[in-house]
Amino acid sequence: MHTIIAVSSEGPTLADAVDPRFGRAAGFVLVDPAGNVTYLDNGSSQAMAHGAGLEAARRLADAGASVVLSGVVGPKAAAALKAAGLTAVEGFDGRTVGEAVAAYRAGQAG
Repeated sequence: MHTIIAVSSEGPTLADAVDPRFGRAAGFVLVDPAGNVTYLDNGSSQAMAHGAGLEAARRLADAGASVVLSGVVGPKAAAALKAAGLTAVEGFDGRTVGEAVAAYRAGQAG
């Protein structure tokens, strides 16, 4: 499985907290199957008056992500993620990015 997991995050590392917001998250930590971590800053989407979730979904699809872990994903963003072939899993707020990834890989929902 070559799943890249994207997690809405308040910072660039696995130790940072999951950002409960999807579209207006500070950024996204991307974790590949080998455990390599990259960070996608979401500052441009945060500044948008409308469509932040749609823009974030597009950027994550372009980055090769296939799963998104977050606190809450709004209905428009969820539809955009689904249309781009990404799976959104909600309810990971209150955890670190690393904890969210471990829980998802262990088959636990948010």
